[in-house]
Amino acid sequence: MEQPVFIAGAGIISAIGNTVAQNLLSLQQEKTGIAAIQYLDTGHRDEFPVGEVKLSNNELAGLSGFEPGISRTAMLSLIAAKEALTDTGIASLAGLRTGFISANTVGGMDKTEDFFREFLNDNTKGKLRNVRDHECGAITSLVADRLGIRHHVSTISTACSSSANAIMYGARLIKNNMLDVVIAGGTDALTRFTLNGFNTLMILDKQPCQPFDANRRGLNLGEGAGYVVLVSERMALSLKKELYCTLSGYHNANDAYHQTASSPEGTGSLLAMEGALKKGNLQPSDIGYINLHGTGTQNNDSSEGAAIGTLFAGHSPKMSSTKAFTGHTLGASGGIEAVFSALAVKHGLIYPNLRFETQMEGLSFTPETRFSKQQGLKHVLSNSFGFGGNCSSLIFSKL
Repeated sequence: MEQPVFIAGAGIISAIGNTVAQNLLSLQQEKTGIAAIQYLDTGHRDEFPVGEVKLSNNELAGLSGFEPGISRTAMLSLIAAKEALTDTGIASLAGLRTGFISANTVGGMDKTEDFFREFLNDNTKGKLRNVRDHECGAITSLVADRLGIRHHVSTISTACSSSANAIMYGARLIKNNMLDVVIAGGTDALTRFTLNGFNTLMILDKQPCQPFDANRRGLNLGEGAGYVVLVSERMALSLKKELYCTLSGYHNANDAYHQTASSPEGTGSLLAMEGALKKGNLQPSDIGYINLHGTGTQNNDSSEGAAIGTLFAGHSPKMSSTKAFTGHTLGASGGIEAVFSALAVKHGLIYPNLRFETQMEGLSFTPETRFSKQQGLKHVLSNSFGFGGNCSSLIFSKL
């Protein structure tokens, strides 16, 4: 018989706050983090609003304990991961089989960009230490070392589904009695490469985004980190603090439709949601709230909407995209939204879909537009769909 998996801790830093409490307050107050670019050094500074964490690298270094020269991606990761671990009340990891499974898509690219800017102007210049931690796994290793975790360390990079897949992988390790505790989620910092790449795809919004609105124009990029601490039943029984919920269902699927677009019918999205429900032995009618992937692009919202219309025909749970608050944080999005979902099911919360004004034609549901509380909320579905058709869904259930 499979072990249940419990959520015992949560940590987050995003455009709307540096802690779980600050993020939750911003959600309650319907306060967006989308604003003009302040910290990223780019020629598009005055063109595209983003969801930046409102701290400089020096300030992040002070919070994280890293030196300022370390990648912003790593500093965001350590801040959120430490908060998540502290939240569990676990005094020591000694004697516990512990894992750190962290996702990202940019690695230390922010520092690599600094190196090449100097090097291309003069090939005798550029600090080689800026390219030392370029690849995605280096970021995970840096943070795992600071956390003192060496039993199991993994990096997952599957575009925007990355940290949902990290959480899924962590749950499987616990269910198969390989680990007792897993800190799982993801991190990503804004980089010039990312901003320029999404601009080339012509899917960036020059205004604050409007997910699932008929007049949506595209997405706003964001940055941040989000982690949940998964524990086995044995560990859960030993903890003195109140747990958040269980991770009852999860599934990853791929529609193999296009490198950067979802299938119009939402095939991958549908497969992911169906698989998560099957894993959790749940029916669509059991889901009370959906944290939508909801990027605000023409393709994503119509595709995800089509999949939801198919699966939830006759039963439309409350749903919204929180990316209107944080921006699309890429590899961190599944982790950040996992924290939001765990809070939602624990406290009975429904988050608003900011700036929604006009109903999409053919959409079977209308996103929630105000923050509210819902008694009896038992199951929350969180969607994370990435480039290459990599689609993942997680289900968080009340204890």
